[in-house]
Amino acid sequence: MHTPWGEIPVADAHVHFFSPAFFRSLAEHRSESEVASLLGWEAPLDSDDLADRWALELERHGVERAMLIASVPNDTESVGVAIADYPDRFGAVYMANPMLPSPDIRFESAYSEDGVNGVFLFPAMHRYSLHENKVWALIQVLAGHPGSVAYVHCGALSLGFRKKLGLPSHFDMRFSNPIDLHELASNFPRVKFVIPHFGAGFFREALMVADLCPNVYLDTSSSNSWMRYETGDVDLAVVFRKALEVLGPQRLLFGSDSSWFPRGWIAARINDQIDALRRIGVEEEAARSILGGNLMRIIDARDTN
Repeated sequence: MHTPWGEIPVADAHVHFFSPAFFRSLAEHRSESEVASLLGWEAPLDSDDLADRWALELERHGVERAMLIASVPNDTESVGVAIADYPDRFGAVYMANPMLPSPDIRFESAYSEDGVNGVFLFPAMHRYSLHENKVWALIQVLAGHPGSVAYVHCGALSLGFRKKLGLPSHFDMRFSNPIDLHELASNFPRVKFVIPHFGAGFFREALMVADLCPNVYLDTSSSNSWMRYETGDVDLAVVFRKALEVLGPQRLLFGSDSSWFPRGWIAARINDQIDALRRIGVEEEAARSILGGNLMRIIDARDTN
């Protein structure tokens, strides 16, 4: 992709893979086509179709790699299809709820059969603490596969699509603080942990945990509207400057939080972030790491260990 620093390979750390299973999970008493119509989204024919569409969309925008997120608990088959179809284009994590039966066995199967890179944990959505024994047991299994990654969603969340469908969103913000990740990350240094959206309102806390744990990364995805919670004059340039002061450029992962079609990949996200990085004087080597190099190393680590 052409940038102010020249041509840079871009990789997106946060692309939701809204598979047929995702649409089925929202359907309840409606058909999948009704759900898609109400949302103004296009439902994929199957996982191959969705993988094809994302591959073409990323190519159109000059994005070389992406970490897909299976956004229904244990929907590993859909992203497994995408990885099988485009092994040089996609890595993937899947939403895992450690409170469901046999999360360790599910990961082993997903890792070996579907080729996933790791899991996406959502404590507030599934209402559990990161201190639960079942969480630790799952991460212990990930630790046995060097190169595995665990995304841990923290902070605020608003799922507008659920509101449109009249579906409740039962989140418990008690389980949203990145501080809860500290003990887990400290005890499993071989696992890379990614906190999306700069902590989504818990920016200070995310920085604290990342400062204490060198295996904790931040992704930069979404509109980052959480900045309105910050006191003082805060914009993306301020956020990037502070994150770079604490983590350096090797543990920041560009992400867009793209998810549905026909909207597709949200090019404005990378444009805004490139502008912020440029304004604070980030040099080419650091830009290369943030915009793609760091994620590519994470995806490729699965195959080199």
